[in-house]
Amino acid sequence: MSTRLFCFLALWPMVVVAQSPEPAALSAPAPSPVVSPEAEGDAAASERFGIRVEAPSPALQAFLLRHMELQRFRTLSDLDASELDRLLVAAPENLRDLLGTQGYFSPEISVTREPAAPAGGASPSLGEVVVRVTPGPTTRVAAATAYLSGDIARAEAATGQRETLRQRSQRAVGQDFTQAGWSGLKSDLLRELTAERYPRGRIVNSLSDIDNRANQAFWHIELDSGAPVKVGEVRLNGAERYDPVTVQRLVRLAGLGPGTDYSLTRLQDAQQRIVDTGYYSSVFAYVDLDATDNDPAAPAPVVVQVKEAPLQSIVLGVGGSTNNGPRLSAEHKHLRLPGLGWQALSKLQLERNDQLLSSDWTAPIEDKGWQWLAGGRLARQIDDDTTVSSLRLSLGKSQPTARLDRRYYVQYDRARTVNTASAQASSDGNEAAVSVNYGWTWRRFDTLPYPNSGYGLGLTLGVGTTLDGARKPFFTSQARWLAYWPLGSAPVTGADNADNQPSDITAARSRLGRLALRLQGGAVLAQQSAPIPDTQLFLTGGDNTVRGYGLRDIGVEQADGSVTAGRYLAVASFEWQRPIWRGGVRTVWESVVFVDAGTVTNRTTPSKARVGVGAGVRYNSPVGPLQLDLAYGVTPKRLRLHLNVGFSF
Repeated sequence: MSTRLFCFLALWPMVVVAQSPEPAALSAPAPSPVVSPEAEGDAAASERFGIRVEAPSPALQAFLLRHMELQRFRTLSDLDASELDRLLVAAPENLRDLLGTQGYFSPEISVTREPAAPAGGASPSLGEVVVRVTPGPTTRVAAATAYLSGDIARAEAATGQRETLRQRSQRAVGQDFTQAGWSGLKSDLLRELTAERYPRGRIVNSLSDIDNRANQAFWHIELDSGAPVKVGEVRLNGAERYDPVTVQRLVRLAGLGPGTDYSLTRLQDAQQRIVDTGYYSSVFAYVDLDATDNDPAAPAPVVVQVKEAPLQSIVLGVGGSTNNGPRLSAEHKHLRLPGLGWQALSKLQLERNDQLLSSDWTAPIEDKGWQWLAGGRLARQIDDDTTVSSLRLSLGKSQPTARLDRRYYVQYDRARTVNTASAQASSDGNEAAVSVNYGWTWRRFDTLPYPNSGYGLGLTLGVGTTLDGARKPFFTSQARWLAYWPLGSAPVTGADNADNQPSDITAARSRLGRLALRLQGGAVLAQQSAPIPDTQLFLTGGDNTVRGYGLRDIGVEQADGSVTAGRYLAVASFEWQRPIWRGGVRTVWESVVFVDAGTVTNRTTPSKARVGVGAGVRYNSPVGPLQLDLAYGVTPKRLRLHLNVGFSF
């Protein structure tokens, strides 16, 4: 058994990121000159000459300052004036090459040296080099053609892939020429070619033809697909404790059965499915092309290299949240219960207003991707003067996939609600119900965990009966919707990519960001006298619902000012998420403005919604988005801070 201890201090995880130093921000308006940053003290004294660049745009000024060869000679202690003058003769050619990478092939360049200040002055001893640049007209891509050879040029099964490659190359037409764009297009096309059917594909020839008189670029890229590759058997390396049949099933369920076409997307899906089982701490899946060197037409085996997770583990946690204050938690995971072979995850969580004890059991996956689930939980929730103690038991099956999740289950609920202010119970402990439920979640996001476009829809339907006295039937339904719409499209150009970093020119990045709409609704239909357990009813408010309100602050208002769970729920949230740019380069930070609204009621007639408005920032970390929001609740007339980690739907 392994034990891991995680300690989270304060209310938010501290993230320390090591970054290389960046030059000082350049903000002088064009055509004012931009002076390269100089260190203070001893560092300034060690510089033999200074550099000043005059160019039409700050982005171009920054780019030339960062990459020109003269920068390498500034601190040479034995550099004299005659040697510097010889360097200045060669400087225009280096600057011309740099400008060519940004699409300027007819520049006017002047490089001069101004004398040093009199003795005792602050300037370097060899004076200052002044670079004046008029870049001339921008060269644009007039044509971008992909030529295909090999099996892909004639195979009927590759018709869609051929069309995708040609369309992708055409997206470059009309863009400003940059070396990064040219390299990015070649990388994109090769990635598209080798992602499906043809992992041996390669670029056999490429040409960027520049017409200086017309300021046009003509791109030509020849791709050879080679022979198609089909996958064969699954080879599992590193497995000792857990059944290898599970891995073989998951690879097949991902669409990589023996004899199917190679697909990088399906291979990555299989790898993620294997990781999600929890049996392995690391997984690396690949197709062994070397095994088919002697016979390229032979099926290539899928090799899955794994490192097994410990049979049992304990995780202790200390943390907190804005809704519930300090939090203590303990989790125990057993990956193969004796005699049953199921996984079990048991959890104890203690917070100011919530206490939870739960255990969830999961069976190994079956041939068609279904698996049995069983779970139980004891919980206590405190909301102002109301305390709800509950028990929930469930048993069912689920079929999770990357795009679609399905689940059906039987659920037993028992709940007791007590008003601590009056010391009276609103139920006698027998508010219980049993229900049969079906859940369905459909996802169509472009990328995760940072979607830029797409949508997701989740539905849950249930039919049940109360168990208190005269049994009365009820029907439950819940729906969730999340959608993203990118605003405009602004491809990365030389001005937006001053560091000349490779970029995917086919992916339009918009400085305007995206809009996000989140909708949630629910209803419990039953006779008014039916004693529905509170765990089947609705409360809302908090970090992921209506910001500006506390956790579960929005419900059916009572005469004493408290709120209770209701039978109808409606929540809506509208956000504008916009990336933050610095020096023409997109950072990992985003700004967010939003408005949320929600209501809980026992009536079908319209009721007054609770509204929250605010703004926040998001940090796109490697593990998912970290968001900090400051929201104003219109009804309570107060500000509230909200923290949220990760993306899930």
